[in-house]
Amino acid sequence: MNASHSNVPGLSRFQRMFRSLGYRNYRLFFMGQGISLVGTWMQMIAIGWLAYELTEGKPEGIRAVWLGVVAFVGRLPTFLLAPLAGVFVDRWNRRRLVIVMQILAMVQAALLAGLTLSHVITLEQLILLSFMLGLINALDIPARQSFMIEMVDQPGDLGNAIALNSSMVNGARIIGPAIAGILLKTVGAGFCFLLNAASYIAVIASLWAMVVKPCGRRAVTGNIFRNAAEGIYYALGFPPIRNILLLLSLVSLSGASYTVLLPIFSGEILHQGSGLYGLLFSAAGAGALAGALLLAMRESVRGLTIWIAAAPAVMGLGLIGLGLSSWVWLSVLVMPVIGFGLLVQLASSNTLLQTLVEDHMRGRVMSLYSMAFMGMVPLGSLLAGFMARLMGAPAAVVLNGLWCIVGSILFYRQLKIMRRQMRPIFVRKGIISEDALGVPAAEVIKQ
Repeated sequence: MNASHSNVPGLSRFQRMFRSLGYRNYRLFFMGQGISLVGTWMQMIAIGWLAYELTEGKPEGIRAVWLGVVAFVGRLPTFLLAPLAGVFVDRWNRRRLVIVMQILAMVQAALLAGLTLSHVITLEQLILLSFMLGLINALDIPARQSFMIEMVDQPGDLGNAIALNSSMVNGARIIGPAIAGILLKTVGAGFCFLLNAASYIAVIASLWAMVVKPCGRRAVTGNIFRNAAEGIYYALGFPPIRNILLLLSLVSLSGASYTVLLPIFSGEILHQGSGLYGLLFSAAGAGALAGALLLAMRESVRGLTIWIAAAPAVMGLGLIGLGLSSWVWLSVLVMPVIGFGLLVQLASSNTLLQTLVEDHMRGRVMSLYSMAFMGMVPLGSLLAGFMARLMGAPAAVVLNGLWCIVGSILFYRQLKIMRRQMRPIFVRKGIISEDALGVPAAEVIKQ
């Protein structure tokens, strides 16, 4: 395959949307990961509800704090270990690393299932196992994100692969919570964990079946702490990458933490139960899926900066609607708005970062992406729990929505400068023509 599928004449818009599935390795990953992610979302829903059940009898404010603690420890390792994790991703074989991490995640889910089904699970054990999964994800997330480019032969199709991956994640986000909501009401959280453990077989098998060509990236050697510092300096020293990571950190700290409060919304505010809890997650997933498919239709990374700027404001408006709602139907309707805004920002940021970064720095930059997203969410979850105790869950969600809107405005004000700084890279990679720079090619190369 010598050209990006997006450049093949005669392809319809629908065919271009799914062009990355033309690559065998990506197609295997898409199918295996799609099955596994349904189980992953089932486990995420079940953990939140199990924590809610294990804190039964405690005041609402205390329950909110404990829900925040469970979410906090599950993602804290991503925040603490991300810079070093990125160094290992740039040093080691990425496919093998992903396989090992998936096997360990399967073991974690099996332990959680065994303890829950035998009715001996405690809040302390749930916290410990959540921390174990956090350690696994600290390496797994940047490894999977960095491995994406090795599954498609042409860099021009990377954005489409990332968007399709996001659509897969959010398709599972619709199915997984819906199944979890039924299982939680009928047989309990343990079966959600058991099915998740079994689902890892699909993604592990798909990864083993791949035939990956040597990527030819420059080997990373030397002191790992110096390597980590180089990655941080590289990312923060280039304003477009730095601004994307800072906005992502703000949204993750304030907006994305709303999920930890959903059990309180469904149980205490809207006076429903686990069924509504799963439905709220699925509704957010539907909005996110729509955002992912919209991005998959795009042929180029050009124009993604405006999406990155606008998406947090969209999410913020949805959060304000959720916080002010006292009706079930309205709460369900605003969830797709929240999911759409969050997904568009995440996927657009991922695509643009992977376009801008040099391959030998990819693991380290994507670990910082993981830190900005997954790593900041636990801090936001803990903060949201304390805010809900002080001012109530609705007010906490409204305030976080306002912060997302502020972030959008601040990022938008930097767009003109950022675009000027990104143009030389886009020219060098053939995304835009040299004429767009207004300088000779030799000068572009020097930059």
